Amino acid sequence: MATSAHNPPGASAPTELDAATLRQTFGAYPTGVVAISALLGNEPVGFAASSFVSISLQPPMVAVSVARTSTTWPRLAGAPVLGLSVLSRGQGALCRRLASREVNRFEGVAWKATPEGAVVIEDAALWLTARVTATYDGGDHEIVLMELMTTELFSGVEPLVFHTSQFRELIPHA
Repeated sequence: MATSAHNPPGASAPTELDAATLRQTFGAYPTGVVAISALLGNEPVGFAASSFVSISLQPPMVAVSVARTSTTWPRLAGAPVLGLSVLSRGQGALCRRLASREVNRFEGVAWKATPEGAVVIEDAALWLTARVTATYDGGDHEIVLMELMTTELFSGVEPLVFHTSQFRELIPHA
């Protein structure tokens, strides 16, 4: 890749790699948002993650990166099956609630549980169920590898897009 002797318009000069700079840098990459949930007892427990990625088609695998400071992930890590709901365009407020430290993140939220105890969010763009197969050290995060068990796509439902700390809409390119 060729390098330029000057920065393009709007580019910033290289800066130190501190947490605030990295958060802003990583926020420049748009992502979807996934709710990761399961029943614990008879209550749904879950959180939102934007670090979701497909890994493999054979076997079907995905991964998510979870902050080591999460108080929800240690509770969910031992669940036999997790529900992964790719949130839809109108679910920004729900995403913020799932990402917060609120005690009852599911109050007023339409959800359903599978017989295995995975929880999926109604009106999401996509439902997946998965089981954790491995975890890896990811610095201040834990990388969680999961094997997919089921998938249900709701065609025509636009996903929630998170970019520069804002929710955005996808517009088809002409």
